[in-house]
Amino acid sequence: MSTTTHNYDYDLFVIGAGSGGVRAGRMAAGYGAKVAVAEDRYMGGTCVNVGCVPKKLYVYASQFSHAFEDARGFGWDASLPNFNWATLRDNKKTEISRLNGIYDGMLDNAGVTVLNGRARFVDAHTVEVNGQQHSAQRIVIATGGWPFVPDIPGRELAVSSNEIFDLAHFPKRVIVVGGGYIAVEFACIFNGLGADTIQLYRGPLFLRGFDEDVRQFAAEEIAKSGVKLQFNNNISAIEKQADGSLLAQLEDGSSLACDAILYATGRKPHLQDLGLEHVDIALTDSGTIKVNEQFQTSTDHIYALGDVTGGMELTPVALAEGMALAKTLYNNEPSSVDYDNIATAVFCQPTIGTCGLSEQKAKEKYGEITVYESNFRAMKHTLGGRQERTYMKLIVDKASDKVVGVHMVGDEAGEIIQGIAIAMKAGATKAQFDSTIGIHPTAAEEFVTMRSPRA
Repeated sequence: MSTTTHNYDYDLFVIGAGSGGVRAGRMAAGYGAKVAVAEDRYMGGTCVNVGCVPKKLYVYASQFSHAFEDARGFGWDASLPNFNWATLRDNKKTEISRLNGIYDGMLDNAGVTVLNGRARFVDAHTVEVNGQQHSAQRIVIATGGWPFVPDIPGRELAVSSNEIFDLAHFPKRVIVVGGGYIAVEFACIFNGLGADTIQLYRGPLFLRGFDEDVRQFAAEEIAKSGVKLQFNNNISAIEKQADGSLLAQLEDGSSLACDAILYATGRKPHLQDLGLEHVDIALTDSGTIKVNEQFQTSTDHIYALGDVTGGMELTPVALAEGMALAKTLYNNEPSSVDYDNIATAVFCQPTIGTCGLSEQKAKEKYGEITVYESNFRAMKHTLGGRQERTYMKLIVDKASDKVVGVHMVGDEAGEIIQGIAIAMKAGATKAQFDSTIGIHPTAAEEFVTMRSPRA
């Protein structure tokens, strides 16, 4: 049953049909609110269209080259087949179109009005979409982030994560610029697909914020797989050559020739052209929207969630925030999001999975900690011949015996860490890890058999 008063067209108007916006709108409608959602580009948001989903599909594609190589050690007399970029690209498009339809269907089945267009504030209770104004008691900004490409000469010749999935031709030589999730993942993707791949990062080591041992180990294994890592370097200018290739001029005075340059140098809140000048919305120094624990902005009936708020830029976090907001506003169920022990994965090769605190953060928080490590070559690679290794790390608060950090670099790290995250959320101790009987033979059993702390 709708709660709309006669003063407003909608109880809730959501700007942005990404993970957080769709969840907030759909759940609010399910609780009886009259809801509209406006989206001007990507139904389902970045994750579905140019983020997590197509990225993971391309990761799968890139892993086949390793599987074909390893198969010989297991008795398969096979040569490496040819890779067809157009097939992968177009099959991906078909799958994303299917998912777009699912998102449309979910909103429609929930009774949400979907408006295709950019919503712009007219005033604090009114937005305009395609020339038509809509009033709402409450408004949610959930427009996500947008790739940031630095202002250098020739920047228009580079591509961002928005365009990389749909290149007309497969680039044989690729430069990936950046040191976060997207850069590391795409360097491994193109390397696995057969491109000569260089990753440039301006700092001394990529994946800032991750555990230091994980960063070091991942760099060694990624370089071992064939990605050429160049740290403490950056592109100063890009030039197009007569044959259509690109020449990247580097800050150290050298240059690199390539066929494509992907900039994965971070994302900024997608707040352009929203009409924010017509409302009182306070921003942080970094340009994200300031919100309180209830996701309220400086105008208390306007809310923001997901990547625009500068928190953890993870799809499940936006989903949780959308759910909490809908419960709070329309189900008389005040809710918040617990941001402790949120597991995450970097789908590089090998994969990184992590939950809880890095060693440095654990020391800062708890003082005395105990660290357990394991470094081994997985059974699969003993016959396949691959020299890839797996790294695992447990960090324990010495006083309470509570496991406060779990980290892994290796096959299926994301799948393994997701299960361990449940144990950490429940407050598992090292003694409970030790009393758990492992599944043999698996890599995962190492997490319950590490008995000797690191010296």
